[in-house]
Amino acid sequence: MPRLVRFHETGAPEVLRIEDLPSRAPGEGEVRIRVRAIGLNRAEAMFRAGQYLEAPQLPSGLGYEAAGVVDAIGPGVTGFAPGQAVSTIPAFSMAQYGMYGEEVITPVHAVVAHPDSLSFTDAAACWMQYLTAWGALVDIAELRAGDAVLVPAASSSVGLAAIQICAAAGAKPIALTRSGAKQAALEQAVPGVPVIRTGEQDLIAEVNRLTNGKGARIAFDPVGGPTVEKLAAALAPGGILFEYGALSPDPTPFPLFAALGKGLTMRGYTLFEISRDPARLEAGKRFVLDGLAAARFKPVIARFFRFDEIVAAHRYLESNEQVGKIVVTVGD
Repeated sequence: MPRLVRFHETGAPEVLRIEDLPSRAPGEGEVRIRVRAIGLNRAEAMFRAGQYLEAPQLPSGLGYEAAGVVDAIGPGVTGFAPGQAVSTIPAFSMAQYGMYGEEVITPVHAVVAHPDSLSFTDAAACWMQYLTAWGALVDIAELRAGDAVLVPAASSSVGLAAIQICAAAGAKPIALTRSGAKQAALEQAVPGVPVIRTGEQDLIAEVNRLTNGKGARIAFDPVGGPTVEKLAAALAPGGILFEYGALSPDPTPFPLFAALGKGLTMRGYTLFEISRDPARLEAGKRFVLDGLAAARFKPVIARFFRFDEIVAAHRYLESNEQVGKIVVTVGD
């Protein structure tokens, strides 16, 4: 029987269990995948802890991103065949589907075929980050060459993807991190990109220095909390501030005077805005696959864990020590 990760109560990483469960045939519009690699995301830690946008139905699986080989297809599925290399896009509810397993079922609309040149580990480490960044920066904000873009939590997988997308478009990403602890790793991962240490430097003064006093057109923020007021103050007139996460435990104020004075847009955003729209999702998939094929994009992988080490992998996920994506390998 295939092994899957489930939890029977919400809580810390230790609630995760590896269980032997019977193999299940894919249903209408579903694909079964033999998994080779799993990409971890902060959303999964929040889901496990009972702090996510949706509540788990216990006992629950979890996970958005897996890569492997098609094992079986359900009725009504076209375009995929057993033996095909595929990966999964976060375009479903974790309360219904979970990708942490040796064998998983996923809805066909969330499956994407990829070239043999893309490794399973890279394939499991790309969709959440690149599609999330593409949706905000390219699809919504219409990123242009020369745009200055503030990227808080720049060492995260989404932050690094945003920086790569900005660089490919000829924009000017500015990486934000709280301290110097990750600065060297950031500078190695994204050479030439300026880094501001928001806990040690004056964010507004540094952004003005780097933009010749113009400010940034876009801020792409997964943190929230009181720093939002500084981000708004560092934006140019007509700028847009995306909030796509809530990593800060503190309340997030609305920067009223900056918004009024500069005509700013402050916008909530999640990847589901893209993944639930078939046309936008297809455009995003093409963008990501083209970027990977042309080597404009390369997932930064912080560390690998084995499937048996899933609890340790979640501990590391919550440590905030990583620069890039955490990937769990499955099988040989």
